[in-house]
Amino acid sequence: MDCRDSALFSGVDEASCENMLRCFSAYELRFTSGQTILTCGQQQDMIGVLLSGSAALLRLHPDGNSTVLESLEEGSVFGEELAFTGFRDGSALIECREDCRIVFMRYDQITKRCENACACHSQVVTNLFQLLSKKSLHLSRRVEVLACRSIREKLLCFFEQLADEHGSRTFPLPFSLSALADYISADRSAMMREMRKMREEGLICTEGRSVTLR
Repeated sequence: MDCRDSALFSGVDEASCENMLRCFSAYELRFTSGQTILTCGQQQDMIGVLLSGSAALLRLHPDGNSTVLESLEEGSVFGEELAFTGFRDGSALIECREDCRIVFMRYDQITKRCENACACHSQVVTNLFQLLSKKSLHLSRRVEVLACRSIREKLLCFFEQLADEHGSRTFPLPFSLSALADYISADRSAMMREMRKMREEGLICTEGRSVTLR
């Protein structure tokens, strides 16, 4: 994929996208699995678009373990909330999970007043703030899940959210089971045992990555 396929450039044609990338001082970097893409304790004034591969925003704990705060897939945009708030947190970082191609661009170049008042620049800024709003909603939904006490309660809360989002009691999981365990902050083996019990009790039905709430 390329940048114009990302949500940041939604509604912007190919020629305008190329002009915007030059205006935003964009450049591409490649990362290998396990490599740190950025640490959130650094001064962050860049926004990244993941063109290929996958990555994860991690919270590092003093005991050496980590929690996945956000999974990043092809097309994901990251760094905008850090650049917008100026927030720094040395215990969080973005790590490459599968070999990545990422385009970085300057946040201040995106948000500055466009001298030509071009519609495509305004569209990108609108898209950027929509992304910030969606991430805020995503965070509040995850807090709701993590506030549940048991693994079963967390799973049911998350599945109800997905059912509401899709308007159906049958819906696809947005990520792998390993990533789901990270998302609800649970041991994968314990989560799998609980899901098996839920199937046996008729609470859910699963087929591949499809889940049906009974």
